[in-house]
Amino acid sequence: MEFRVERQTLAEAVSWAARTLPARPALPVLAGMLVEATAGGGLILAGFDYEVSARAEVEANVAEPGRVLVPGRLLAEIVRNLPPQPVDFSTKGTEVVVRCGSVEFGLQMMPVEDYPTLPTAPDQAGTLRGDLFAEAVTQVTPAAGRDDTLPMLTGVRIDFEGDTMWLACTDRYRIAARELTWSPSSPDFTAGIVVPARTLADTAKSIRAGDEVMIGLSGSGDTLIGVESGGRSMTTRLLDEQYINYRSRLTGEWTTEARVRTAPFAEALKRVALVTERNTPVRLAFSADEVQIRAASGDAARANESLPGSLIGDEIDIAFSPHYLLDGLAGVHTEFARLQCTGPTKAALLSAIPDREGDEAATAPVDTDEDTGFRYLVMPVRLTS
Repeated sequence: MEFRVERQTLAEAVSWAARTLPARPALPVLAGMLVEATAGGGLILAGFDYEVSARAEVEANVAEPGRVLVPGRLLAEIVRNLPPQPVDFSTKGTEVVVRCGSVEFGLQMMPVEDYPTLPTAPDQAGTLRGDLFAEAVTQVTPAAGRDDTLPMLTGVRIDFEGDTMWLACTDRYRIAARELTWSPSSPDFTAGIVVPARTLADTAKSIRAGDEVMIGLSGSGDTLIGVESGGRSMTTRLLDEQYINYRSRLTGEWTTEARVRTAPFAEALKRVALVTERNTPVRLAFSADEVQIRAASGDAARANESLPGSLIGDEIDIAFSPHYLLDGLAGVHTEFARLQCTGPTKAALLSAIPDREGDEAATAPVDTDEDTGFRYLVMPVRLTS
């Protein structure tokens, strides 16, 4: 095998393929990265741990096709630190020689014949804008559970109904959901799956602006999802599809609706939360034209700050975990956010208000057709005094 490839192109492809490499592989061969140069001038790099696969295909100047397996994490570290010059790969005996300028590395080849067969990419189910998909994943995954004894809660629920897609996560204390439009391969396509949240979040971070995302599913009795964008693809096994009926919990009659400017509200929360300890909430008191934010950690410290706001309905004093509330606000990408609730002990709904000219967003009704599609339901902390 012998080929030449641009260093930056190689670095991006290796970084993508290395994301699946386990820190403590069950089998030594799973620590390897598959490097394959094809006669047509393509270079394929891939990693696989029996659960998740990542594959990147880039152009290269191939002098001699071939297929080798090399230590993946070491290759990634080497490529990351190479100078900005073309990189030459070649095989010599049992070594893969990597040259870049005056730098040369020799990597011992691993037994490529023992490497597991990469899963076949599922059939295409539809496509959507990459930036839209990445934004939606980023908005919902902070609410995913971290307890592996409850695997369903560690996933992203994705529901497909025609040209509408919903993504949702919950850890039982909050629900983050996003509705968006996509282009299904079949107009009447429907499906419901649960994808590991960490894998999907990691994939979304690497989607490049302007790229289209293709989503593939393996058909009836789905066990695998594929996500492909810009020459990079991943597959992962799905979790049990059982999930709570989250959409029914995101609607209701609210007695209070408060509106605040998103960025100043988030900054104020961060400042007031400086005095909180673990499990200490921040209290929000909404009145006609302001919100007062306050917190205290016993007799050690206290903080309070007031911000302008508007209120529709009853005044309310309600408390939340600052971490949970800030996660929700991070998903609001408009100037104004609204918090709807029915009492200090009932779940509250945080959502984005579509941007309008001037200060209309502070008071104008929100038309369903203008909805940004993001919902964040969070349970308050019960106040003792």
